[in-house]
Amino acid sequence: MSRFLLPILFAFLFIAESLFVQLFPADLFNNGSIFVPHFLWAAIFFLAIYGSTKSGILYGFVFGLLFDIVYTEIIGIYMFMFPVLTYLFSRVMKALQTNIVIVSLVSLLGIAVLEIGVYEILYLIHRTNMEFSAFATLRLYPTLLLNLVFIIIAAYPLRRRFERYADELRND
Repeated sequence: MSRFLLPILFAFLFIAESLFVQLFPADLFNNGSIFVPHFLWAAIFFLAIYGSTKSGILYGFVFGLLFDIVYTEIIGIYMFMFPVLTYLFSRVMKALQTNIVIVSLVSLLGIAVLEIGVYEILYLIHRTNMEFSAFATLRLYPTLLLNLVFIIIAAYPLRRRFERYADELRND
């Protein structure tokens, strides 16, 4: 069952990010903020922690490539960042407790590292000329706030689903 449910869940989150951007009013706060949903990456991170690190890295690679193909002009940024950050932060979580609050905070930190990493790559190859302080104010902080709300809402259901997935892997 999980073999079919996980790809459907991640495909739904992939599409939900796009729908959120389309349906969320851009000028809601009238300050030019850019809210970037990273629901998919947060779910992949939860899979790596509560389910299987190997599955998290695999889904990170596949959906990172898909993310690059659909949303970005440069193939490889998210395809590289998703699995590498999933691996690194899953290793960090081996030293920390895996309670839902710690995992949520580390997931939010992972989203921040993802955003900063993508910004730095784009800055290095001259695809953006935005200064870091402007990036932090206009994109990073609003993105973290949006994803914090998502994590608060989705953390418990994701944890339960991925713990069941891990149990199914152990029983097979």
